[in-house]
Amino acid sequence: MEFLQQNWYWAALAAASGAWLLFDLARSQGDKSQLSPVEATLLINREDAQLIDVRDQGEFAGGHIPNARHIPLAELERRNSELEKFKERPIILCCATGSRSAAALATLKKAGFEKIFNLRGGIAEWEKAGQPLSRKRK
Repeated sequence: MEFLQQNWYWAALAAASGAWLLFDLARSQGDKSQLSPVEATLLINREDAQLIDVRDQGEFAGGHIPNARHIPLAELERRNSELEKFKERPIILCCATGSRSAAALATLKKAGFEKIFNLRGGIAEWEKAGQPLSRKRK
């Protein structure tokens, strides 16, 4: 007890960080549009999901998920007609960390796509999970 009294600021910091982690966990559990690399792989294999990489050309050339279609975020609205043929299939969006693909998800939702998902953590998380990358040009 004496330790807590002398180091109250550390206890407060630990409590605040724990609360933040619980809040973040609860928030991410409610969002079914976010997929882990394992969940994305299952969706690709079981439901023939189409992967869309929204990174810039240089990033895509540096390594991308095999069979991913490249449509940079800046071109997505103009090129979303290319995705019409995939409207009945699940679409998984990815970028470097998941931020740009979250913006792409909102764009496609507005365009009427329903089965759209974001690869949580992006290519960084995909690599960390030990999943393969391709450097082949599409």
